[in-house]
This record gives sequence, C-alpha cells and structure tokens, in this order.
Amino acid sequence: MSHCHRFILLLLLGVLLYGCASSEPARFYTLHPLQGAGGLTERKESAENLIVAVGPIRFPDYLDRPEVVTRTGQTRMHFSEFNLWAGSLPENFMNTLVDNLSALLAKEKVILLAHRTRPGVIDYQLMMEVLHFEGPLGGDVMLVARWTMVKVKDKQWLFVQSSSISEATGGPGYEALVKAQSRALERLSREIAETVGKLSK
Repeated sequence: MSHCHRFILLLLLGVLLYGCASSEPARFYTLHPLQGAGGLTERKESAENLIVAVGPIRFPDYLDRPEVVTRTGQTRMHFSEFNLWAGSLPENFMNTLVDNLSALLAKEKVILLAHRTRPGVIDYQLMMEVLHFEGPLGGDVMLVARWTMVKVKDKQWLFVQSSSISEATGGPGYEALVKAQSRALERLSREIAETVGKLSK
C-alpha cells in the first residue's frame, strides 16, 4: 500500500471515529402516573362496586413511533433522532391512564382490557381515540381525545365526550415536554374519573 493510500485510509478512519465520538447519546422517556388521588373520596365510594375496563385506545400513525414528536409549526412535525420513548407510546399512555384511574377510583376496579377479559365481569368499558398529544419545545402540550363510556351488559353508549387539554411545559427541552404530557394525561384522567364516579350499576 502506497503512502498516499495509507494517508487517505487513516484520514477516513479518523473522520469515522470523530463522527462516532461526537454522536449525541440517545435519551429515553416514559409518562409518569399521578402522585396521590387528589381528593376524590366521594367518587371512590360511588364507584366502589364498578369494574371498568380501559381499551382499546387508538393513536394516529404519526405519534405511534419510537421518536418523541414535537410540533415545529402549524403543519410541521419533528421526529427526534435522539429522544425516544422507552417502549410503545400508546401502551405507555394506556397503562398510565389505568394507573391514574386506579388511584382516583378503586385500584382493583380499573383493569386493562385484554383478549382474555370475560365480558361478564366488566360493568363499563372506556374506549378512546387520541387525536393530538404533542407540542413545541418550551411551549404548550396539547392533548385532544374523544372517549366513550359503554355499559357492557346493555351495550349502551352512555357518554361520548371530547376533551381538549393544554398544559404548559414550563421549561425547554424534552424532559419538560414529557412531564407536561404526563400532567395533561392526569387532567384527562380526572375528567374521566369524575364521569365514572357518577355511574351506578
């Protein structure tokens, strides 16, 4: 190998090593459930004997992806290469919603709908379509969802509601964004818990 070829090879190797060394490390995020029930004692008692199954919950394709999505304009989205969800966002959202409702109502009465769930043991089923769950870095997170409460025994649709929640991030960066998304989901959970608390068998 000539000196010229050896020099080019070393130069290319150096560029590759520099690129690897300067790559930004990936960061992984997850939604967190609410801390404490926040005083829903009366609604706890009214829903004491209810069994509520949560699911299915549908997400738009642009949110059902590993990257954390932010809005950079009225019609533009950004998919972060280095800020990722630790697993599936729809599953994380649904599990966190179940945790929140369990804390707000009665823990053993809120379950995740599964194929093995027997319809006869469920009183109500909560179904949801998430339309928006994103926002700009340093701005406001928007959570827009349509949700339906069904009385399983009678196959009766009791509520068909839309929720539109805006939550300020309170700071720059992706961690502040995800924390704001968790707070927005908490507010949605409280809306749903209040509705469930008005139901009776």
